[in-house]
Amino acid sequence: MKAISPAQPVSAPLQRTAGFFGDWGLSAVLLLIRVYVGWQFLASGWLKLQDWGTTLALFRDEYHVPVLPPELAAMAGTFGELAFPLLLFAGLFSRPAALGLFAVNAMAVLSYPQLWAFECPAAIQSHLYWGMLLLVPMMAGGGRFSVDALRQRR
Repeated sequence: MKAISPAQPVSAPLQRTAGFFGDWGLSAVLLLIRVYVGWQFLASGWLKLQDWGTTLALFRDEYHVPVLPPELAAMAGTFGELAFPLLLFAGLFSRPAALGLFAVNAMAVLSYPQLWAFECPAAIQSHLYWGMLLLVPMMAGGGRFSVDALRQRR
């Protein structure tokens, strides 16, 4: 006969609890990250779209995107800020969408070096936070609360 350890009855509920938080809890955190970061970029893209003349002027005079002409950089950046968040919200192609926003964020930091020089460090810190947060869905995917998960189950 096999001896039963006194810890065995306790370990099963702990394992179930850890599994629950590891699965459902992580999925909830992923959803919050996707919505929070996506909203930051969607709002920025919408603002650029609302005043296209100012957006073009900013890309000509302030943002120095390497390689791309200012008009193309403005269109690409605005498209990325509008399209990738919608994919993130739905959890559709979560990893590529997070990677796309990560690239948009990195390009914003690289093409606008004044971010590093502001007396208030909040501007650059926000971009760094968004970049770090985007690493999470890039690595973990969209979680249970995503179209990706629905597609995978089918």
